[in-house]
Amino acid sequence: MPQTPETLEVRSPYDGRLVAEVPFATEAEVESAVAAAHAARGAAQAQPAHVRAAALTHISGRLEARADEVARLVTAESGKPLKWAVAEVGRAVSTFRWAAEEARRWSGEVQRLDTDPAATGRMAVVRRFPRGPVLGISPFNFPLNLVAHKVAPAIAVGAPIVVKPAPKTPLSALLLGEIAAETDLPAGAVSVLLVPDDRAGALVTDPRLPVVSFTGSGPVGHAIREAVPHKHVTLELGGNAAALVCADWSSSDDLAWAAQRIATFGSYQAGQSCISVQRVLVDTSVYDDLVTRVVAATESLVLGDPTDPATDVGPLINEASARRVEEWVDDAVAAGAKVLTGGQRDGATYAPTVLADVPADARVVNDEVFGPVIVLSRVDGVDEGLRAVNDSRFGLQAGVFTHDVQLAFRAHRELEVGGVVVGDVPSYRADQMPYGGAKESGVGREGVRYAMEDLTYERVLVLTGLDL
Repeated sequence: MPQTPETLEVRSPYDGRLVAEVPFATEAEVESAVAAAHAARGAAQAQPAHVRAAALTHISGRLEARADEVARLVTAESGKPLKWAVAEVGRAVSTFRWAAEEARRWSGEVQRLDTDPAATGRMAVVRRFPRGPVLGISPFNFPLNLVAHKVAPAIAVGAPIVVKPAPKTPLSALLLGEIAAETDLPAGAVSVLLVPDDRAGALVTDPRLPVVSFTGSGPVGHAIREAVPHKHVTLELGGNAAALVCADWSSSDDLAWAAQRIATFGSYQAGQSCISVQRVLVDTSVYDDLVTRVVAATESLVLGDPTDPATDVGPLINEASARRVEEWVDDAVAAGAKVLTGGQRDGATYAPTVLADVPADARVVNDEVFGPVIVLSRVDGVDEGLRAVNDSRFGLQAGVFTHDVQLAFRAHRELEVGGVVVGDVPSYRADQMPYGGAKESGVGREGVRYAMEDLTYERVLVLTGLDL
């Protein structure tokens, strides 16, 4: 008998209204998608660059043409304020456009080998080929663009991909899959499978998917890597991003800029971003002035209905997440921390919160809050500030507010992170740049060309007897 699929109700995190009801993939549908990806690996790899580029350009163009519709879908399923959903769609458009351009440049290199007498007449052509079909597992916080960062590089290199979106936010990924199906990619090149998290293990261990690209929580990512040590696994696991404000960042304009950026990007996406500002380390000489400005900037943020274009901060993904943030803040306060603003929860919404005098062992300092919480701390000078940034088991990105170019290069050398942003918060990301972390923030890199390299390996062709 055919299986009757289980269904998933996708509800708005803000008011609980039903957004959509979608079926989970049956075991037969999962098998069909994985088998199709495995079967398509030769055809996908063999497609000319112009065909891959055309498919990517089509996806980019369709997302751009449907931008308003897609942004409202992102907001509906994730609770992300519309202004940030619009930005996410714009980034996805760019991600696929970049991938189309990189697909055309994906050429390899030529090496002369006759640098030694024994290799006279020899030349090497070095090209990269897919490791095989990819399992892309994406999280809820960027339900469109983080799927784009799985799909676009895979298409660009000719690797079939099976996407497992977060069950909390599957609709954007399913829409993206529909758009991909409009292209001339071979059958099985792109599949989107909505499966419960407790059924994802079979996909992870399936030998027909030799590459796993995961973005999400650390415990899950580490469990995946331990389960399939023989596979090529890339992990983007988050962090507790620090912003260091140095003594030379002292003018009124400087501090106003820093305060606005810190407040905004400590609470955007309700703090549910791997590079959301969490730890703010401020030189003692500018601490008092900056604190006043950060609190004022935080209190100016509009909290409310994510479908309202004026809203800056909406709900967390569900009430359980907001309760966890509330618990962590309450624990810090019980240990002596001061709430300078915020600290209130209303259902799934948690008010943007600024804390000071937080004990060093508090969870809001050491773990990833993944909520709209900023922790302000004093540091005495650059040496202490850089040490404080590194005093974390995470290392995704850091921001350094300074005008000193020598300090910028020092920070780039000494900070144990995947990216250092000078003159701004750590939350800045351009989709073409390498993005990923050190320490417990993961392995591998996103960013279209860098992900393309991660999905492939070098294969050398040696030509002999050439008259060079």
